[in-house]
Amino acid sequence: MTAATAPHSVRALIAPDKFKGSLTAAEVADALAAGLRSAAFPGAGSTAGTVHCELLPLADGGDGSVDAAVASGFGRHSCTVSGPMGRPVQASIAFDGATAVVEVANTCGLGLLPGGKLEPMEASSRGFGEAVLVAVSLNPARIILALGGSASTDGGMGMLTALGFRFRDAAGRQLQGSGRDLGQIHTVEPTALPELRETELIVASDVHNPLGGPHGAPAVFGPQKGATAADVAALDAGLANFVAKMSESGFDDAAALAENEGAGSAGGIGYACLLLGARQVSGADYFLDLLDFDTRKDGCDVVITGEGSIDEQTLAGKLPAAVARRSGDRPIIAVAGRSLLPRERWSEMSLARVYTLAEYTDRDSSKDAELSAALLHRIGRDIGESLQVPAVSPGA
Repeated sequence: MTAATAPHSVRALIAPDKFKGSLTAAEVADALAAGLRSAAFPGAGSTAGTVHCELLPLADGGDGSVDAAVASGFGRHSCTVSGPMGRPVQASIAFDGATAVVEVANTCGLGLLPGGKLEPMEASSRGFGEAVLVAVSLNPARIILALGGSASTDGGMGMLTALGFRFRDAAGRQLQGSGRDLGQIHTVEPTALPELRETELIVASDVHNPLGGPHGAPAVFGPQKGATAADVAALDAGLANFVAKMSESGFDDAAALAENEGAGSAGGIGYACLLLGARQVSGADYFLDLLDFDTRKDGCDVVITGEGSIDEQTLAGKLPAAVARRSGDRPIIAVAGRSLLPRERWSEMSLARVYTLAEYTDRDSSKDAELSAALLHRIGRDIGESLQVPAVSPGA
């Protein structure tokens, strides 16, 4: 296509996920937009064209969900909760007057472990439950429980403890909730929290693992959290005890829920959420709806998405794939730290082009925010200078 037939201006929707370890979704979008706006875009004839950028930082129910909601207009509410090892941490929830977003990652996530030391048996989800209590105090119609990035494999025991459940060992001592505590549960005293029962709970996650067994949380995700083979076996046995004690305490569907796809998300926090009556949804699609993606893309000609790594998991339904699927006939450009997807497979996501930071540097940008932002600025400029595409009808 020649510059003479290019549109005078292009409206670009920049809708990325975070680049884990370096930049938030909002920082990715800002860097790309700055580069796009600096581009020497070829307009119609001899007239310089312009690129109008619409920024929509996204999340899929994992870490960054609160930030994405805030970037789209939700208010931020700060709170102090117990971190994964019990030390106070500063967390935040998002709230727009009706919907609250609470996430595991900023309350009891891997990134909050003191010194980065993995604690597969001792880490707890208690802080997540404390943040849920803060959300409940705002009297929302619904709470989105964004699961992802957890440091613990406690089945949500810590979360339930924060919500008022009491777990006791054989000597009657109260347990605080951790992977190690699971096997010591002897009796359970369920809570009666009326405010929670009156609030719609929505689990946003795209993890499909059951709670235990060969495909469960300890076996599949435990090693990423530092669990040895012996730890995995102990955690799996502990979760089985947890399920049995929940059944004995009056949760007749406890065993069935443990087999549910998604019960194993966030170290089993997904299971505890199901016990509370939460509804499961696809994290990627739910957040696209929540952040009004369809309306935002309708006014744009090209969609730019991305994440830290584009690979087989992306094709399996991660956020960029959901963005591509819902973008209609618009050209879709992906940006990533790296891509393991060969060019011949771009069409599986209807991608016109994939840009990676790895193509622009020999340095490791995955933990370097400044380098990542600079490279994204360069990529944004290059995208802008390549936008010789026909204008797409906004209704497409």
